[in-house]
Amino acid sequence: MSSHREAPAISKDPVADNTDVYAYVSPDRPDTVTLIANFVPLEAPPGGPNFFVFGDDVLYEIHISNKRTGQADISYQFKFTTNVQDENTFLYNTGPISSLTDPHYNRRQSYSVSKVTGSGAPQTLASNLPVPPCNIGPHSTPNYVALADAAITKLPSGETVFAGQRAEGFFVDLGAVFDLLDLRPFQNLHTGPLAMAAGIDTLQGLNVNTIAIQVPKTMLTADGSNPTDPASAKSVIGVYASASRQKSRIYNSTGGTTNSGPYVQISRLGNPLLNEVLIPIGKKDFFNSQSPSADSQFAAMVEMPEIAKLLPVLYPGVFPHLATLGAPRKDLVAILLTGLPPGVVPGFQNNTGTTMADMLHLNMAIPPTVNPNAGGLLAGDPAGFPNGRRPVDDVVTIELRAIAGLTYPLIDKSYTPDAAVPKITDGATMTNVAFLKTFPFLGTPNDGFDSLPSPPNTGTGTASASALSGGAATGAGGTAGGRDTDLLIGGGATLAAAAVAAAAGSHQHTKRSRDEPAAATPPP
Repeated sequence: MSSHREAPAISKDPVADNTDVYAYVSPDRPDTVTLIANFVPLEAPPGGPNFFVFGDDVLYEIHISNKRTGQADISYQFKFTTNVQDENTFLYNTGPISSLTDPHYNRRQSYSVSKVTGSGAPQTLASNLPVPPCNIGPHSTPNYVALADAAITKLPSGETVFAGQRAEGFFVDLGAVFDLLDLRPFQNLHTGPLAMAAGIDTLQGLNVNTIAIQVPKTMLTADGSNPTDPASAKSVIGVYASASRQKSRIYNSTGGTTNSGPYVQISRLGNPLLNEVLIPIGKKDFFNSQSPSADSQFAAMVEMPEIAKLLPVLYPGVFPHLATLGAPRKDLVAILLTGLPPGVVPGFQNNTGTTMADMLHLNMAIPPTVNPNAGGLLAGDPAGFPNGRRPVDDVVTIELRAIAGLTYPLIDKSYTPDAAVPKITDGATMTNVAFLKTFPFLGTPNDGFDSLPSPPNTGTGTASASALSGGAATGAGGTAGGRDTDLLIGGGATLAAAAVAAAAGSHQHTKRSRDEPAAATPPP
């Protein structure tokens, strides 16, 4: 989660497991878009002696669709190479690593970046780019920020790239959600009632392997224009990432492997949680193998989500309207597979055409928000999910509320969501290392030496049955959390065109140090 270990086969292949994808207009350089793809889920920082790496035999790709077909029109490819300096030691490093070329950095990686346009051949943009080491501890990586900064590379073609370990930016109460959808702030109303409690960021203290690229907007539009009109179809792109392996693998008697044949896609990710919780277990690996342009075959699973059926059963009496909502969820299809067309939310659109495709749908003409709301578009912040996705966006709460019926009035104004819907949340907030204010945005990875068990969230779970009945909630996800989504309750959307205009007018660009701590509500 959001796509960690989401399918049976890929759960056994972590270096190829695409965990999260982000796409948003860069707050540090608003003339660019930041694209991030994370791999290798649930990295425990002290995981030596063989610390985490990218797969040398995996083809990693970030894809951009800009012609409204659901197909990749631009793809950035990343291939990695591992080089061991001294094979006669078991150590990842043989002393403190003071630079990316330090001889103490024993098991190091480098990578190449290529660009594919349309059906053309890959064009190499750069090769032998350095990957920083994992953050081991104060003796081995005493100045980790400097090592990571040295691995940020501006390419001659105009893009900026980074590949390496970062702190996990996704936040979710993983243990509770998969314990029969227990939502700790409201678990007193569950069929197996427990005392109300604060949500826990289960991923606190964990790391992930990140591939990030910052691309000028003019390199992402179909005609090379600068997207400035939010109403223009040319301003919207679709983004997804994938991992592929060669079709044949032979295990050698010497302990190695030999790979051959064409590359086959084994993992892909656009929207958070789609394969995780909307696709049934028997089709998850098949879903990973398919192109987003073929996602109409999965439309029925989006239109009739299993979670929408489970919520009224697991929380008796809390979701009576949802329990009787038997119509196909065209609102979810628009949010997740096509982007919202003009007219659904006044003043906003991120539609990528009629082709159903699991991609992040990003309107690049909407500038970054100075003070992002983790509730994203549903909370009146047009720069947030499902308009692309920023690390700060609370996608679990957003999608949980949407599935519970919050967004159904967008297509049927006669429907009234249950009073509980704008309040439900897993209660988790991001308690891992703070996001950075500049590229690559995800925080400095946790080091192995200082790794500690994750403590529970120190907040208090003060939401109650009255809150789920429409009263005020002060627990995580309520008004105090800045995620209330009443804007989309009642007679449909009230997010006016003024919201987009206000976001454009309030944007301020301030150059900051990369290692400056992020604010409580970080720019990404």
